Amino acid sequence: MQKIEHRTLTELAYDEITQGMVSGRFLPGQVLIIRALADSYGISATPIREALQRLVAEHRLDVLPNRSIAVPKISKDKYLELLRIRCALEGLAAELATPNIDAASLEELGRMLDELEESVRENSSEGYVALNQKFHFHIYEKANSPHLLKMIQDLWSRVGPLFNELFADPDFVNHANDEHRRIYAALERGDPAEVYDCLVRDIHVSASSLHARG
Repeated sequence: MQKIEHRTLTELAYDEITQGMVSGRFLPGQVLIIRALADSYGISATPIREALQRLVAEHRLDVLPNRSIAVPKISKDKYLELLRIRCALEGLAAELATPNIDAASLEELGRMLDELEESVRENSSEGYVALNQKFHFHIYEKANSPHLLKMIQDLWSRVGPLFNELFADPDFVNHANDEHRRIYAALERGDPAEVYDCLVRDIHVSASSLHARG
């Protein structure tokens, strides 16, 4: 019999805030207000405070001089370092995932592509950033490598807030899903090396847009 998982409110708050960073729900430099987060998640302030302190200890959130807790602003050098690591780990995850992408997964990814296109037509940066995260992680989860997935989640919690800036670049918006379509086509062909290359190119395209204005 499978054991029932017990998770504390602090763990749940930690996961929700982390997911918010991964999916770009928060902005670089944004101060996280404990009461506002507690109201949003429907829990008391104490687990929110404890979750924020844990994220500070992990250097994923910053403490400001006035003791407020904020989403970090990433320097150019740190971003480039994270970019190199992302390409290696996310490319590997996509490569490992390719043999495990079945017809149902392709159908789900196809639906996400349609929704991504809709978010571009509506000029919805928030919708695009959230769907982009779902598209990528649907692939990475198929690598069946929990430790690798955890490392990628950690990276995205650091860079995810930056993705909100992508729609400030009209050229990026005009080609926002080109690389996603190439990833999808490579997955259809079942070519791990091609999927790796397409995934890394997608990372570089968005990074170039952010870097150009950074």
